[in-house]
Amino acid sequence: MSANGGARARARAAMRAEVSVIAGDLVLERGYEETTVEDICAAAEISRSTFFRYFPSKEDALFGQTADAGDRLLAALTARPDDETAWTAMRRALDPLLAAAEVSDERARRLTRLIAATPALAARHREKNARWHRLLRPEIARRLGADPDDEADPRPDAVVAAAMGCFDAALTAWTSAADPHPLPEILDRAMTALG
Repeated sequence: MSANGGARARARAAMRAEVSVIAGDLVLERGYEETTVEDICAAAEISRSTFFRYFPSKEDALFGQTADAGDRLLAALTARPDDETAWTAMRRALDPLLAAAEVSDERARRLTRLIAATPALAARHREKNARWHRLLRPEIARRLGADPDDEADPRPDAVVAAAMGCFDAALTAWTSAADPHPLPEILDRAMTALG
């Protein structure tokens, strides 16, 4: 990639992140249904066509900051030592996502509550989890000594589904408590209940 291409990619990523933050702030302030793409465009000082070059929908703008989280999760998982169990590797691979969520604590908690309470956003969250599941399954199968192409082996799917379920349960607990424990501690508690 040329230096110019790298600069363009960084500028595009920065613009996506900025618009995503603006969209999140507006939705938290006004509500999901009450916030339009036009409102986001006005606040970000961009045109509708520019918005749609970056995001296919309003939902995608809200999830924009986590757009590459599945790829980062897979990279973290594959970087884990081979001698770790699949379950331990999954737990440790989630650490970077937990750190990102806790950076903006209260804002992240409010957005997570909003996603859970808004049917369109909850559906998009489930779609994201399904994509992550497909991404992670081959690596978990490898760690289990299973054939990644053997769809009849339920073990890789069970590990990924259970870990993602624990992650969602931890997020729910984290957003429900008035003064929550740290998110990694909550996830540890959830995951230790299963393994």
